[in-house]
Amino acid sequence: MDFNQLVAKAEKSSFYLRLLNFVLLRKIPFNKPHKLQILTISKNKVEIKYPYIASNINHIKGLHACGLAAVSEYSTGLLLLNHLNPDSYRLIMKSLEMQYHYQGKKSATASFSMDDDWLSNHVIEPLKSSDAVFVWCEVKVHDEDGNHLSTCKTNWQIKKWDKVKMKVD
Repeated sequence: MDFNQLVAKAEKSSFYLRLLNFVLLRKIPFNKPHKLQILTISKNKVEIKYPYIASNINHIKGLHACGLAAVSEYSTGLLLLNHLNPDSYRLIMKSLEMQYHYQGKKSATASFSMDDDWLSNHVIEPLKSSDAVFVWCEVKVHDEDGNHLSTCKTNWQIKKWDKVKMKVD
């Protein structure tokens, strides 16, 4: 079963959602200590939990700023890859901008959504006449009480793999 098939099953099944979380925590080892958990995923939206646990807490007992950035970037990349076949397209982060609004003292959720029209207008159609496109994706993170903790804007470079130039020594 490939990534997109697993995600499609996870949309409708709690078993496959747990399996998707299990697989991704092992395939993306950087995220494992954060215990990021996909709560819901669909074709157009993803919600990921950033738990209030020891490994995610800073020196003043708030959610760590870098973890808030990680869960935000993770949510956008995951949803983009769900739409774009990872065997056909390469995603690489160009830049990331964070704004912090409130100190998190409880678990938080990052939410990102997009639709087919956005994807077509910003990625698919522009790639027909360009080797690469850059897209900004905005994620808002809220804690369990609804407090707006942060806003992240991730700038992704997307290319078809056949347009990627690899340096050969």
